[in-house]
Amino acid sequence: MQFFCSFRSSLFHRDGFACRIALLCGITLLLACQPSPSSTAESPLEPKGLRSNIQPSAVAVASANPASTIAGLNILAEGGNAFDAAVAVAASLGVVEPYSAGLGGGGFWLLYEAKSDKYSFIDARETAPAAATADYYLDQNGDVDRQRAINGPTAAGIPGQPAALVHIAEEYGRLPLSVSLSEAILQANDGFEVTEVYQRWMGYRQSVVQSFPSSAELFLDDQQIPELGYRIRQPQLAKTLQAIADKGMAGFYEGAVAQSMVNAVQAAGGDWTLDDLTNYELKYRQPIRLIVDGRELISAPPPSSGGIALAQMLKMLSMTEVTSTASDQTASMAGQDAAAVHRITEIMRRAYRDRAEFLGDPDFVEVPTETLLSDDYLASLVASIESDKATPSLELQGPKNLNEGFHTTHLSVIDHEGNRVSATLSINLPFGSGFVAGDTGVLLNNEMDDFSAKPGEPNAYGLVGNAANAIAPGKRPLSSMTPSMMVSPDSVAIIGTPGGSRIITMVLLGLLQHQAGQPVLNWVSQPRFHHQYLPDQIQFEPGALSTDVQQQLRQMGHSLKPLSRTYGNMQAIHWDLSLNQVTAAADPRGEGSARVVPFRAAGSLMVDGEDTVLP
Repeated sequence: MQFFCSFRSSLFHRDGFACRIALLCGITLLLACQPSPSSTAESPLEPKGLRSNIQPSAVAVASANPASTIAGLNILAEGGNAFDAAVAVAASLGVVEPYSAGLGGGGFWLLYEAKSDKYSFIDARETAPAAATADYYLDQNGDVDRQRAINGPTAAGIPGQPAALVHIAEEYGRLPLSVSLSEAILQANDGFEVTEVYQRWMGYRQSVVQSFPSSAELFLDDQQIPELGYRIRQPQLAKTLQAIADKGMAGFYEGAVAQSMVNAVQAAGGDWTLDDLTNYELKYRQPIRLIVDGRELISAPPPSSGGIALAQMLKMLSMTEVTSTASDQTASMAGQDAAAVHRITEIMRRAYRDRAEFLGDPDFVEVPTETLLSDDYLASLVASIESDKATPSLELQGPKNLNEGFHTTHLSVIDHEGNRVSATLSINLPFGSGFVAGDTGVLLNNEMDDFSAKPGEPNAYGLVGNAANAIAPGKRPLSSMTPSMMVSPDSVAIIGTPGGSRIITMVLLGLLQHQAGQPVLNWVSQPRFHHQYLPDQIQFEPGALSTDVQQQLRQMGHSLKPLSRTYGNMQAIHWDLSLNQVTAAADPRGEGSARVVPFRAAGSLMVDGEDTVLP
């Protein structure tokens, strides 16, 4: 723990803060002997009525694509539970949103089983192949080869998404996997129409997709971005989905599909082996669980950086007047109070500084979770915030921030029994690596770029990573994906979003809206601002900060970066326990769909005006 004390001595070198060094070292030693908050099996908070007497009056599915939302509702109507529906939604998203997720990627799944009142977190993050060592992307001069790290099969980690679909269906679902995957198989065969969203994301990666014939044939029209309404059909992907439906894990990680992927990867210069696929394992992690202001946050643990950072920020906010200031705001008002924006920004800065320094795959590095979430440590961070002056990030003496892909997807589900799913899925950059593996139809991720290819050296974007996130065989790269839930005696929130390093602050702002009693549509639609330690700037959407607030923030020493476009694609569900009312919303920035369907006491769903009797 000596390294942590040394870090804090540099953080608090400013007048009035040096005395905290010994305190923090003492906290670290004390907490080393205490149970981790993230490993607590039971929460001391038990919302009244949540476990026994109340069941939701409706089911709800929120996802980034209307076809995927309908796929989930159809599975619920067939008698599936929230876990079956989530499998159907995720598989569908991998078909109709090839730019965001799919069988060639991975994700994080936060599950809640109502009958047992149990939360589970399934880590289906991609792993580095055995050939990927710390210098995997360094050329003969010791420089990072960005082409190998981003494009083609050398950029791809071993996918975890198929394993998650199989495991969740078998261990948590009620329906056969063949039923839950049927909608995605149909969609892959029948195809989907190109939209403006598809065209926009393809615009980022067209040249890469063009360079691989198998990819260009699937996703382009004569090497060009298809016109609106053009139909993308993926019959090979449908066959791979069917193989998984028929054979489970073996349908993807063994046999003909596995061999085809490995052959294609190796022929194109990659280093996958059949052993890399057969050795892939899902990981159960203890979710981050923390009670703040009478509400319990349940969120993603490492190798997600999201849960710890989110818990830090919420806890620091509870230690200041920011919570009460922010809670009085409506959807767009948070950006109209310079003092609140300043303090929230300073809290974001400090949480992201810790994220860059300490977080990585817990199977490979020690993550000081207890210290990072302790009251005394977080109070010391809050005490370092000046009420009218920005703290330059370089004064915090930490590493540069981590590079991370900016396109992902999220789904939220609740069923009539109260089972819940919050899942964030990704292939990293839009269309991942751009490489479709053989005749499988599987578009591979480029999540290997989420590792630090050369700790201490900048990548193509000028960002520097940390040794905790260095490449190692079988290791999982750090991620900002933050599928979360928040429960209290009178409400349940299910929330998550894509957006790379901005994910955590988006979820924070959404939960602040929830805490303020705002409707779920406000959570997903409010204008957003963001700070991630480095680059040292407040990034903000159009309309997020008034001209007057911008001027005040600059006077405090903040650097501002107005964005020309919006970001994020949040999908959220709210269950009001006091009214037993379920509401849901899809982010208006995307093309998603949130559907709430009443559940009849007779055991049926009212879908589009017609009763569907559950088996």
